[in-house]
Amino acid sequence: MAINPHEILVVTSENVTGYRVKRTIGEVFGCTSRSRHMFSTMGAGLKALVGGELVAFTKLIEETREEAMWRMRSNAANMGANAVIMMRFDTESMAQTAGGVVAYGTAVVLEPVAPQQA
Repeated sequence: MAINPHEILVVTSENVTGYRVKRTIGEVFGCTSRSRHMFSTMGAGLKALVGGELVAFTKLIEETREEAMWRMRSNAANMGANAVIMMRFDTESMAQTAGGVVAYGTAVVLEPVAPQQA
């Protein structure tokens, strides 16, 4: 039975305090690309003339990142993992108005480590 993707722990480190890697499953990825509609792009172009945050593009980056993370978590859950360690992002501009994000890491099964007894 696959784990709910919401329950997949994702960390950028190799180790998780209080847990040990019981089994390494392998590479896991989540890829997506997004594009803004023409009016957002035109508004961002005008905003670039006066300076400041390009809110339309910031929102685009956030949505794309979240989708890539969800897909990576779903992939890990389908593989039987309960965590992804060493998670990273890679981004790519595919056009002036489109961007892609890949979230990737190592799918693992973590188990709690028993506390040391004195």
